[in-house]
Amino acid sequence: MNAVRPVQVIGVASGKGGVGKTNVSVNLSVAMARGGRQVMLMDADLGLANVDVLLGLQPRSNLSHVLNGEIGLEETLIQGPAGISIVPAASGVARMADLDPAQHVGIIRAFSEMRQPVDVLVVDTAAGLHDSVTSFCRAVQEVLVVVCDEPASITDAYALIKVLSRDHGISRIRVLANMVRGPEEGRALFRKLTAVCDRFLDVTLDHAGSVPHDEYLRKAVQRQKAVTEAYPGSPSAKAFKELARQADNWPIPSGSSGRIEFFVERLVGSGASDRERPAFVG
Repeated sequence: MNAVRPVQVIGVASGKGGVGKTNVSVNLSVAMARGGRQVMLMDADLGLANVDVLLGLQPRSNLSHVLNGEIGLEETLIQGPAGISIVPAASGVARMADLDPAQHVGIIRAFSEMRQPVDVLVVDTAAGLHDSVTSFCRAVQEVLVVVCDEPASITDAYALIKVLSRDHGISRIRVLANMVRGPEEGRALFRKLTAVCDRFLDVTLDHAGSVPHDEYLRKAVQRQKAVTEAYPGSPSAKAFKELARQADNWPIPSGSSGRIEFFVERLVGSGASDRERPAFVG
């Protein structure tokens, strides 16, 4: 991990639960891995693990053991579909959901000590405005907010964007419309959110696309599989593949922003020539 190539770090967040955020994190990770990337997925809902449940995995250790000093972060890794590496969270450990800022920083810094090769880190944050969400969103390079076309989801997504931009200086956020009836509904949803953000906030929103409501996605969840693996030809799987193509073209940083960041040594040690990556393989 001390090589020069920087790691692309994407934080997936949502203003409220139930909008499909973890499904987005898992399927984006799998789709990018299928495209030729070495992908790591961190379950950052620290006290309520979701990723391993969604995929039917049974990790022997998790981040709580790392914080207890029992093992190193690299020892928690388990393999998921398409060869992605997963950093599991604890399940039902209340204290993990109430870590102080120094402990969040410790987790973030621990990634810089990992030696396992990785091109992309996807961070599946908790839902809402918990301190861990803002800590991890500040430490990533790209924040992807997942929103559905319902009033509570839009209102809570706006609240999250407001906190991230006003209180934490995040000036650009990508928005993914999830569980929509079609691309136009997704664009309309994005316009609703953009209208209110443009009026009250100093933040730039980018439309990352839409994922349709899809019965195959529900079937995949029941089978505890990623839809991109279980039903690769389904509408939602195709949408996740397109999201992965987009993400592959998002800019890679050439240096540290000065904040506490994941894989910061890789950022500081990288130059313009180190930012080259192989072309996305679809």
